[in-house]
Amino acid sequence: MLGVRERAVSSWLVVAGVVFAVSLSGCSSKKPLQYPEDHERIQRIDQAVEALREAYQEKTLSGFRSLLLPDARLNQLQREVEADFEAFDSIKLDFKIERIIIEGDDVDVYVHWQGAWRKRGEEAGVRHRGSARFQWTGQSPVLLRDVQGDLPFGMKAKQMLSESPSQSILR
Repeated sequence: MLGVRERAVSSWLVVAGVVFAVSLSGCSSKKPLQYPEDHERIQRIDQAVEALREAYQEKTLSGFRSLLLPDARLNQLQREVEADFEAFDSIKLDFKIERIIIEGDDVDVYVHWQGAWRKRGEEAGVRHRGSARFQWTGQSPVLLRDVQGDLPFGMKAKQMLSESPSQSILR
């Protein structure tokens, strides 16, 4: 038979166990987002960047164009992308978002990228990496309005510029 002291300690342990179990269950519940609209917008921006990468890597010109704001400034980008699609049989591209800056409807997304472009029969192909700034606009949909920096697009033109004149003569 337990004494008064043992029963008090036993009751105290039961209470402590219940409090501990309740506190653990409270830790696993999610806290509501403080700014859900901003969170959703950042997710849409991230999805747009990923859709741009996928459309380029999968060589889907219509998908790539659907993400661009209709603007003459992006016509050169479209031509370079089309040339890449024709020149390379395989494109592998990875983006890592460094930061996102939002000012009203304007969004700057800074990315580090790396990729590999291969022609049929080439083993190594072209490997390159760099940093770029993608300027987006809008809330839904988010559309690309300008690009700056060392872009992953237009690799065919970059490859032609990097070839030395003696290599071009030998071909």
